Amino acid sequence: MAAGRITRRAAFALGLAPAAARAQGFPDRPVRLVVPFPPGGPVDTAARILAQAMGPLLGQPMVVENRSGAGGSVGIDAVAKSAPDGLTLALGSTGAVAVNVTLMPSLPYDPRRDLAPVGMVIGVPSLLVVRPGLAVGDFGELLAMARRQPGRLTFGSTGPGGTPHLAAELLKLRAGLDITHVAYRGAAPTVTALLTEEVDMAFLDLPVLLPHVREGKFRALGLAAAARAPVLPEVPTMAEAGQPGLEVENWYALIAPARVPPERIAALSRALQATLAQPETAERYEASGARIIGGTPEEAARFIAAETERWGEVVRRADIRPD
Repeated sequence: MAAGRITRRAAFALGLAPAAARAQGFPDRPVRLVVPFPPGGPVDTAARILAQAMGPLLGQPMVVENRSGAGGSVGIDAVAKSAPDGLTLALGSTGAVAVNVTLMPSLPYDPRRDLAPVGMVIGVPSLLVVRPGLAVGDFGELLAMARRQPGRLTFGSTGPGGTPHLAAELLKLRAGLDITHVAYRGAAPTVTALLTEEVDMAFLDLPVLLPHVREGKFRALGLAAAARAPVLPEVPTMAEAGQPGLEVENWYALIAPARVPPERIAALSRALQATLAQPETAERYEASGARIIGGTPEEAARFIAAETERWGEVVRRADIRPD
């Protein structure tokens, strides 16, 4: 839904969301929104936007709690094992909810059995950038350099199995490249490594890279999305740049424990959709390069299942292993 516009249906939901939540017997206590990553990162930022807007629609505060570790699995596990009352939720991302199923054989929870999607929130495309001093002007020149010097070029990531790593491994598989992975512990140190030219390139979430690209610190070569981003209209998609089929999105979903009663999941879902229909909420997300997804719990479950299968294949083919 475009920012600044609300359909009649969304406006109706917006008006009924607080009453619906109360009608489903929500206890008069704050709702915990667990972020399975450290403060200040992209998931944390998205969660705080959501909590600020959704809490009033539930008629009670939504408090963000950071519980990081093990690629997001520590926080997701805490939510999976929490009381099934709808008062403890998670903002799950691609890695923590879908990729870790294949990446971590000893995962302490099974997302398909232990979690219940409330709905999708946003999707954030990956952007390919190169360090300031790398002598390439476009993606074609980067491919040529990589093929001339197998194993010499390096790409940074936020750690094994994260979308920055998966995007580069997918590029390697599709283009037949030999480039070397250098893992960092989060987006911030990966950006620093690019700025200091420790690594040659990286795929990172568009919101993370947007200010640096606008300031001319990095050269953006392609967006791993189906369409160009309104916030960077001059940057081609990866398909336009010459690499079709390379679409990588870090999505966020609102997740509850599996045994939360269906009527409470439905009430949370209505509040979530009403939140995403608010123009000011949509504008905050879209200004960073994210797109609003939304949808029902059933649609979210199907989407997550498809992503689990898709990225599981990449993890196996690239032989990606956790730290």
